[in-house]
Amino acid sequence: MIAVKVRALHSLSVTAKLAKAKEEGRTWWSFEYFPPRTPQGMTNLLDRIERMGKLGPEFVDITWNAGGRTSDLTTQLVKTVQAYFGLETCMHLTCTNMPRSKIDVALREAKEFGCRNILALRGDPPACGSEWEPHAAGFVHCHELVTYIRANYGDYFTIAVAGFPEGHPEATAGPDKEMEYLKQKIDCGSDFIFTQMFYDLDTFIDWVKRVRAAGITVPIVPGVMPIQNYGGFSRAVARFRAHVPPHFHEALDPVKDDDEQVRIVGTRLVGDMCRKILDHPDLDIHGLHIYTMNLERGSRMLLEYLQLTPSVQQLNPLPWKLSLTPKRRDERIRPIFWANRAKSYVSRTDGWDEFPNGRWGDARSPAYGDVDAYGMHPRLQKDEALELWGTPETLDDLQRLFVRFCAGELASLPWSETPIAKETTKIGSQLMQLNQRGFLTINSQPPVDGARSDDPVHGWGPKDGYVYQKAYLEFFVSPTQLDELLHRIEAHPQITYHAVNAHGDMRTNTTSDAPNAVTWGCFPHCEIMQPTIVESISFLAWKDEAFELGRRWANLYAPDSPSHALLSHVFDTYFLVNLVHNDFKQADAIFVPFLA
Repeated sequence: MIAVKVRALHSLSVTAKLAKAKEEGRTWWSFEYFPPRTPQGMTNLLDRIERMGKLGPEFVDITWNAGGRTSDLTTQLVKTVQAYFGLETCMHLTCTNMPRSKIDVALREAKEFGCRNILALRGDPPACGSEWEPHAAGFVHCHELVTYIRANYGDYFTIAVAGFPEGHPEATAGPDKEMEYLKQKIDCGSDFIFTQMFYDLDTFIDWVKRVRAAGITVPIVPGVMPIQNYGGFSRAVARFRAHVPPHFHEALDPVKDDDEQVRIVGTRLVGDMCRKILDHPDLDIHGLHIYTMNLERGSRMLLEYLQLTPSVQQLNPLPWKLSLTPKRRDERIRPIFWANRAKSYVSRTDGWDEFPNGRWGDARSPAYGDVDAYGMHPRLQKDEALELWGTPETLDDLQRLFVRFCAGELASLPWSETPIAKETTKIGSQLMQLNQRGFLTINSQPPVDGARSDDPVHGWGPKDGYVYQKAYLEFFVSPTQLDELLHRIEAHPQITYHAVNAHGDMRTNTTSDAPNAVTWGCFPHCEIMQPTIVESISFLAWKDEAFELGRRWANLYAPDSPSHALLSHVFDTYFLVNLVHNDFKQADAIFVPFLA
C-alpha cells in the first residue's frame, strides 16, 4: 500500500501532473534551463536549480542546442536533476543536424535516467547563422520525430511539441498552414503544447481559440519570460520576433537604465498578463512555464507577485527528497545519518542490492558504494572554505565554529550541504550548549508528537495526516567525555546509542540489528510510513564518510600548521556517536544526560 502511494506521488508524467493540479484546483508552474558552456557555470546552475526547486516547480525543462552540440551536458543535467534533486524533467530533443543514431542514444539515456517527458522540436538553425538543413540520416520535420519516438517507446514518454501564438519566425505559409502543421504533430502522438514566449495577451487568446477550433484538445502550456533587464528583454523580443504591446514600452522605457526598476515594472507587466491568462474563463489554462534564462530573481519575483507558493505536500511528500531514477522511485526508507548529505547517500547506494523486506538496501550488500562517491570532496573551494571556517587552532576555536553553525551564522560545515534546518532551530539553544561543552553536533532533530502533515516546519506527506519523530542527536566527542556520558545514560533506559571511532571500535546499548524508526507518519487511506531509520550496519557505513570529511577538512591546512594538527587529532581519536530518545512525548529529555 505504501509503495503504491509513493508511486502515485512521484511517477506522474507531466500531463498527469497537470491533470492532477487541475483536479485539485491549484495553479502550477515550471522552469526552463539551458546547459552552460563552462564547468563552473554548470556547478553554479546546479546550485541554482536545487535552490529554485524549493519554489515548487511541477517539473523543469532542459534545452538541447542545434545539432546536439550540448547533448552530453543536457543528458548529464537531466540525470543530476532527476537523481539528486528529485525534480521531474522534460528534455528537449531536436532534428537539426541530428542523425537518428544520436537521437537513439539520447532517448535511451533519458529512459535510463528516469526522464519520462520529451519536448520534440525541429530545432533552430545552427549558431553560425546558416539556414536550417535536415541531416541526411535524420528527420526533416518534427512530426517525424514524434512518430519515431512513439514507434520505438510506445507510451513510455510523454511528448510535447512547440506552438507559436505569433507564428513561427521562419514561417512563410500563413497561419492556417501553421495550424495544420501543429495538428499533424498532435495527431502523430504529441500530448501537450509548450508555447513560444509572448507578451501580447490578445494574440495569445486568439491563437488558443483557433487551436481549439482546429480540433486540438491537448493541454496548452503558456511560455512566459520574466523581464530581468532592459537589454535582455530587447534581445529576446528581437530573437523571437515577439510583438510588444504599447503599454509595455510606456512603462519600461522611462526606467530602462535602472535594472532594479526594470525588474519591478517588468514583473508587474508580465504578472498582470499571467493573471489574466489564468483567470480567463474560456482558456482552461491552469499553469505557467517560465523561461528563466538560468536566472533566479526574476522567476522568484514573478511567483511572489502572483502569490504562488507551493504547499507542504508539493515540497515534502517525504521528509527527504526522493530520487527519480527508475530503480529508486519506490524507495521510501533511508538511514538518518545522511540527512544533511543526501546527494552523497544517493551516489554511494546506487549499486546497493535490493533488500528483501522492501527497503532500498543496506551496507551488507557487496555492491555498497565507495566512500569517495559523489559529494565526498569538499563542496567549497579551498579559499572559500578557509574564509568560512578560518584557522581553528584550539578546541575552543573548533567548538565556537560549531556553535556559530547552530546559531545560523555559518552557511555550512563539512557534514552539512545546507544551513541548519528550520526544525533544528527549535533546539538551537540546547545544541549550542552541547557544542560549548565539547560535543560537536553534526545532525539532530527534535521530538514531534503528531504535528499536522501540512505543518510548515515539521510537515511532510499527504494532506490531512499527522507526523511523528523521536529526538535524535549525532556528534563527535572525546573518549573521556564519551565514558562520562555513557555512564549517565545508564539512568535513562529510553535512550539508545551507537558510538564508533575512526578505527572501527564500536560501543552500543542496542540489543537488535533491526532498524529503529525515528520518523513516521499516519495518513488517510494509507499504511504507516516510516521513511527515516537508525540501524547499526548503516551507521558503520556512514562513519567512514563522516571521519573522512573531517580528515579532508584538516588537509585544507599546511601539514605543519596548528589547524592541521588539531583537526587530525580530533578525527583520529574522537568517537562518532548517535543517540535516539525513544519516548517522543518528552520534549527535551534527550539533553538531560548532557546537562546534568
